[in-house]
Amino acid sequence: MSLKDKLVTEGMKLAANPNVTKLMQDERLMRLFMTAMSVPGRVSSFTTEQKETFAKTMGLATSDELRDLKRTVAALEREVTRLRKAAGEG
Repeated sequence: MSLKDKLVTEGMKLAANPNVTKLMQDERLMRLFMTAMSVPGRVSSFTTEQKETFAKTMGLATSDELRDLKRTVAALEREVTRLRKAAGEG
């Protein structure tokens, strides 16, 4: 039995427990649970913002900016190739 299967099995046992059901109906506990579930996303967005701020302060390009620049360069190269072909044919 894998760890995931074991966790699912134990979770189902807990969900069937009347005491746990009573706790799950408590609005405060559910609010706390939902807040705890949102923490990783908040931390991720905060660190992303901090990385971007640091990169701008240091005059560096972020990975997103580099990816956009590479796309732009590739599109321009295709356009130059197309224009050269058109000029050679004309």
